[in-house]
Amino acid sequence: MKPPWEEPVRHVADFLTAVARRRPWAPAIIAPAGRDAAGRLRTVQLNYRQLDEDSDAIARGLVRAGLVPGTRTALMVRPGLDLFSLVFGLFKAGIVPVLVDPGLGTRNIGQCLREADVEAFIGVPAAHAARIALGWRPPGLRHLVTVGRRWAWGGITLDAVRRLGAEAGGEALPSPEPEDVAAILFTSGSTGPPKGAVYRHGNFVAQVRAIGREIGVGEAEVDLPTFPLFALFDPALGMTTVVPDMDPTRPAEADPRKLVEAIRTFGVTTMFGSPALLETLSRYGAAEGVKLPSLRRVISAGAPVRPAVIERVLGMLEPGARVLTPYGATESLPVAFIDSDEILGETAAATAAGAGVCVGRPVPEAAVRVIRIEDGPVAAWSDDLRVPDGEVGEITVRGPMVTTHYANRPEATASAKIDEDGAVVHRMGDVGYLDARGRLWFCGRKAHRVRTRDGETLFTVPCEAIFDAHPAVFRSALVGVAGEPVICVELEAEARGADRDALFAELRALAEAHPHTRAIRRFLVHPGFPVDVRHNAKIRREDLAAWAAGRPR
Repeated sequence: MKPPWEEPVRHVADFLTAVARRRPWAPAIIAPAGRDAAGRLRTVQLNYRQLDEDSDAIARGLVRAGLVPGTRTALMVRPGLDLFSLVFGLFKAGIVPVLVDPGLGTRNIGQCLREADVEAFIGVPAAHAARIALGWRPPGLRHLVTVGRRWAWGGITLDAVRRLGAEAGGEALPSPEPEDVAAILFTSGSTGPPKGAVYRHGNFVAQVRAIGREIGVGEAEVDLPTFPLFALFDPALGMTTVVPDMDPTRPAEADPRKLVEAIRTFGVTTMFGSPALLETLSRYGAAEGVKLPSLRRVISAGAPVRPAVIERVLGMLEPGARVLTPYGATESLPVAFIDSDEILGETAAATAAGAGVCVGRPVPEAAVRVIRIEDGPVAAWSDDLRVPDGEVGEITVRGPMVTTHYANRPEATASAKIDEDGAVVHRMGDVGYLDARGRLWFCGRKAHRVRTRDGETLFTVPCEAIFDAHPAVFRSALVGVAGEPVICVELEAEARGADRDALFAELRALAEAHPHTRAIRRFLVHPGFPVDVRHNAKIRREDLAAWAAGRPR
């Protein structure tokens, strides 16, 4: 029998229905519901039949409430049963969820909702209160749905939507086409203002198929996804989702004891976590001698994962388990995959020497090509844009998972997309190269490269790897200050009292020992790097550069 992600479908919600037909009683979502007097976790859950039926009812209820296919709908609901039912209900009705990270800040959230032309707002009471207090008033907003108790802001409740859906009985639902808009997902804003990537149903279907194949999802798998957006793939893949007991906006601060509890209680086989979360979990696991025999694979994305973290994670797992690190972006995911065997067995040594981070081989659906670095738009594709294998340039990708544009951001779309005979090539905004074996190596963000006064171009990842090797350095970041390359370092906890002059002398010696870092002579210690709100792992180098510019010579 084919796995569910290989079923023929028209849109992404069809995957859920296919799983519900095959395994109706299998648990689909298990969510935390507080703790008893002894501190034991309480949970609530839906099986696949219940999730399919509940999302059907919500879809019919929203249509009866006046939301037509294509209605752009802000969705601000905490991870849990209602979130999954709502997302798949919206997909089934052809209504377009607009997903914005709550940690982006009030001004950014309001701007995102306006840019997305939001016409409906579905949220918990706190989200509606914030919408009113903070002035999130998109001009076209006319439908309000409250998940929970509604107060004075009007609209209807989710329970009322469900009742409307029940009254609709078996009324036919809209059947979105692959080219119909499915969702708008905003980027994390780590290198500029958040932008709304416009997803079509065909993009999601391609993503589900590629992820299912690459990670090797089997029957009766259980996932602990600590990033809510990744969790939404689980029902389409036929996996049981265990919603983690944590604040999803602060993955670096997740309690590792609660993560271990969930893995052991529910026999979790797959876990998705950012590098920052895995740093916390693996340090705890190493210190406490934690073993997690059910866990077969750990997936991490958002930023490169340090080999030391991979080793500590594997130390908690059974032989044969893997750490997978997919490469991609909000606008195109997945692009490439690599696993822990290849990283630890081969590429980590090259990374430490400044070769960049190998992110693996492109997935079959993705045509990955590296082009010369340009800061402005490139209107049309030409093979003359490509650089030879081994030369650093900007990474591009073409394929069915690639989104075609940003919502109401024509300038950003022009800067990030290239037309190739009617198809869209996405410029990742990352620099890197392809090696002779077809593997892709990541060298950092294009916007973060540093051009020195002498005309040399330095790339962040190859340079930082040299200084990350110092035992006192937790992580480093290359920034430019008026044409001068500067390395900011965040120290390991036990090294924070170290002699700074001696440390800087050792770092200068490391710089001098490698041709690509010899231009770096200035070093600064930062108390704690600013990071992105989504993964807590991407360093906000623009903020660091401003901080470094204000430090005395």
